[in-house]
Amino acid sequence: MFGFSLSSTEPDSIAHIIQVALAPAFLLSALATLLNVFSTRLGRISDKVDTLSGEIARATEAEAVRLSRRLTFLRRRSLVLDVAVVLASLAGCLIGLAVLTLFVGAMRDAATASILFACFGAALICTVAAIGAFMTEILMAGHGVRDEVEHQQDKVPARS
Repeated sequence: MFGFSLSSTEPDSIAHIIQVALAPAFLLSALATLLNVFSTRLGRISDKVDTLSGEIARATEAEAVRLSRRLTFLRRRSLVLDVAVVLASLAGCLIGLAVLTLFVGAMRDAATASILFACFGAALICTVAAIGAFMTEILMAGHGVRDEVEHQQDKVPARS
């Protein structure tokens, strides 16, 4: 696959494969940072929704309309963040799968390196699963924000 054979007498070959896999690992780290930013942004939106929800209950009719528009905007922002989270999480999963493919391809002829590859491969699988779980949680949080917005908008008196 990389112009070398992988055997127990060639630890440099194993090291080379791990070095090749490190570049995507740095990209995974960058994606994790992005996901952290997205999560922080969604938390700020949630805080704003909570604040506006409290204000809309005791607002005048004109103020309630304005606050309702702000809640609608925050709902759209949370939807955009959901798209960003899904795309970044999918990218992370694909990078992890690409690195795993690299290791599986290199293992075809390498019985002696199986334990090393199994450990690193399991770490990659766990990373992909963690990113998938985070994506699920952040989507659930976004759904909660949107539900709160809809609930608060239902409290706004009907306009005649």
